[in-house]
Amino acid sequence: MKAEDPKELVRRGYDLLSERYEQEFAADGKYQSWIAELCERLPAQAAVLDIGCGCGIPVARDLSDAGHRLTGIDISEVQIRRARVLVPGAAFMHGDVTTVEFAPASFDAVVAMYTLIHIPLEQQRLLLERIAAWLRPGGWFLGTMGHLAWTGTDSDWLGSGVAMWWSHADAATNRDWITRSGLIVQAEEFVPEGDSGHVLFWATSPDDGTESPASPHQTG
Repeated sequence: MKAEDPKELVRRGYDLLSERYEQEFAADGKYQSWIAELCERLPAQAAVLDIGCGCGIPVARDLSDAGHRLTGIDISEVQIRRARVLVPGAAFMHGDVTTVEFAPASFDAVVAMYTLIHIPLEQQRLLLERIAAWLRPGGWFLGTMGHLAWTGTDSDWLGSGVAMWWSHADAATNRDWITRSGLIVQAEEFVPEGDSGHVLFWATSPDDGTESPASPHQTG
């Protein structure tokens, strides 16, 4: 039997559990603090891309409420349909971010919260190169990625009986991929979750050759 496309597992999982996922994680205060720090580093009315935006709560909503021009993309049609209702001030598109096209230097920031870890590893590396091209000089990438290498499926995600799939590189590999994409890693932060966790990366696109902007966290 042919193995199911992992992206199809991810799409179906979020289609079926959109509201459940929002209930479980939308109130987590770490998102608000991260987005508040990002907003301090963006120009007014910045163009921001939210990769894997989900239903738009809380990341797209907070960025839109701060006055930024938010574009969200998600592989789940249900998530996008809900996002358009919940965050009417932003623009949302249903699609696969590994194949979508944006013009170079389109965004002041690209945000990917718990999204790259649902993409096959080789495509994660290539997507980081695309993100680097989409950013304007001095623009920010803010994303959560793997801490330890692991790829697998949970057949009972959130106790729902619905399957979900992930693929993590380790932190050192992720850091190397970000650097090889042409971005400058400004800081990284381990985010504990249960028995393990993820790594939050802050990176910038090279600007005009002046010193990189001050990072919001100490590296390590």
